[in-house]
Amino acid sequence: MSEIAEAPPHVPNPPKAMPRPEKPAKSAPAQRLPDPRPQPRPLDRHGLDGSWERKLQSAAIQPDFTLDLHGHSLDAAHARLDYGLAQAAAMGARLVLVITGKPRPVEAADRGERRGAIRAKLLDWLAAGPHASRIAAVRGAHQRHGGAGAVYVVMKKPR
Repeated sequence: MSEIAEAPPHVPNPPKAMPRPEKPAKSAPAQRLPDPRPQPRPLDRHGLDGSWERKLQSAAIQPDFTLDLHGHSLDAAHARLDYGLAQAAAMGARLVLVITGKPRPVEAADRGERRGAIRAKLLDWLAAGPHASRIAAVRGAHQRHGGAGAVYVVMKKPR
């Protein structure tokens, strides 16, 4: 008997891996053209130069105008703030001391009429108020000027 070799069963070719798409050639980074506008003098990230910051931190500068909101209702304090900043701007004041009273621990997002409510609303009033474009910076006051119960509002130079 002769042995006949059986042919192996037909096995299909394994699937070929899909070719990877070619990566685009890296192009040279786009060159930035210089800004033709005149550059303002260097300011820190908060809108004040270093000498202003040092003067405020050491209380080496006296406020030009003081605005006391402590003890007023929210509506009265808001109206007084707007009127007082208009007065300060008319006088050419650069540094306004706003006395708000010390902040209290927050129990809810909106404190309403509770203690510390004026302090909690002050930054919103300044940002959304009619004098927002005239304000260069807002900083906490030095202990000599009221500490945590007051803030400095630094007004921009009049043009």
